[in-house]
Amino acid sequence: MSTRTRGTATTPEPQPDTPGTAAPTQTAASARPAASARPARAARTRRRTELSAFLRDRRARVSPRDAGLPEGGRRRTPGLRREEVATLAGVGLTWYTWLEQGRAISVTTSVLDAVAGALRLDGTERAHLYRLAGHEPRPHRTAPPRDPHPADAAPGLPAAVVRVLDGWLPHPAYVLDRHWRFLGGNTALHALFGDLRPGISCLDGFTGKLPGGHRPANWDQLAPQLVAGFRTDAARYPDDPEFPRVVTELSTADAGFAELWRRQEVRDTAVGAKTLDHPTEGRLHFDRTTVHLADHPDLHLSLLLPAADTGDERPAPTG
Repeated sequence: MSTRTRGTATTPEPQPDTPGTAAPTQTAASARPAASARPARAARTRRRTELSAFLRDRRARVSPRDAGLPEGGRRRTPGLRREEVATLAGVGLTWYTWLEQGRAISVTTSVLDAVAGALRLDGTERAHLYRLAGHEPRPHRTAPPRDPHPADAAPGLPAAVVRVLDGWLPHPAYVLDRHWRFLGGNTALHALFGDLRPGISCLDGFTGKLPGGHRPANWDQLAPQLVAGFRTDAARYPDDPEFPRVVTELSTADAGFAELWRRQEVRDTAVGAKTLDHPTEGRLHFDRTTVHLADHPDLHLSLLLPAADTGDERPAPTG
């Protein structure tokens, strides 16, 4: 087994995933893959083919000058050579060749990161590389807000998001940050909930800090869903210290939250329901859809519509 050395680290050349020798008593029928396994195998083959094409394309886009390498000598194809990518990534040439050829080899995320760096991939391309190699992309890292308690001033929302909020009228819509704090909403939302201050959280129902001190009408059903969803989101940002701080604060303030947090429930869904007891309109039921924005991954855009199964098609009150 050969290795290629970069600094003090060594990367062993991989061995392709090849089946072992069948036992003498194995029949041809038993050696054939089960019908249920064929779609999965076809999917893996298709993914490796796409991985091969993606790596070749991105390698052709990076010039030696871009990579800080000398451009001497004529090149038959544009971009970097395979051996140059292997050297830049600190991996063996044979290993990288097999990866680019779409062979069935195992690859770690640390090596994928090194290849992504050598090919100068951006965040979206790196996530795509992860998926094609059979790994879950790492959460998008963005700098946390400088003030972890933005209670007095909301950060400016992107203009495109503001247009969506206004375009959703006459129905309510609002935006939360990664920690589930309110950043802004349209006029229909404020007509429903009053003058919402930036920085409040839907989790404030556990502490009585919601406007008027009132919890939503369906709080007993909603609370476990909120805690399970918050746990799921917190796992996406394991290095963000604000999530454990919020959990500690809520657990200290409310025994109900602490008990729900101990259950270890998780929930990842973009749809849900909101029920509100309005002082003049009575009980209102809404279907909620939450959209995660690819260009602004820390923002959660929630859109409300009158619940279809209530027969109440009234828009939210406007005053």
